Amino acid sequence: MKRLLDIILSFIAIIIFTVPMVIVSIVIKVTSKGPILFKQQRVGKNGIYFEIYKFRSMYTETPNVSTEALGDPTSYITPVGKFIRKTSIDELPQLFNIIKGEMSIVGPRPALYNQYELIEMRNSVNVNSVRPGLTGYAQVMGRDFISDKEKVDYDKYYVDNKSIVLDIKIIWMTFFSVLKTEGVKMK
Repeated sequence: MKRLLDIILSFIAIIIFTVPMVIVSIVIKVTSKGPILFKQQRVGKNGIYFEIYKFRSMYTETPNVSTEALGDPTSYITPVGKFIRKTSIDELPQLFNIIKGEMSIVGPRPALYNQYELIEMRNSVNVNSVRPGLTGYAQVMGRDFISDKEKVDYDKYYVDNKSIVLDIKIIWMTFFSVLKTEGVKMK
């Protein structure tokens, strides 16, 4: 049932956001050199790696690490990147990851391939047994401002209590978090 809802809702979202995605693509291409999409290896369900899609918000020479590991991420973020990150527009291409079955709308955010400690912590509590999500419980509880241990605790809570009702609650919380532009580390 969850997979079917993921597919239906993703198709609807792609239709709704087609024009904004085209506009963002053009703006990215015109304002900085490099590809429109940023692709990165992430850990998916059962530890299988996949390539996540995002609108490119950073310069092409940015090190391939988590935002927290950059020190001062603002020096790597393009002018349009600041806006698309703050509004989470950079995440819209992940709707295609959902269609492909690599992600779900709600689930733990997929770890970077090189976040070894986080991956191991998640493996030890079975978090990687579910599809990663476009949004997740850890996202709405602090996003860039919580420790890896806190992320894993929130992710484990989600896995242990997953339900349509919890997914709806997380989507609702995500909507307000995005509107308030909360939890995004830009400095």
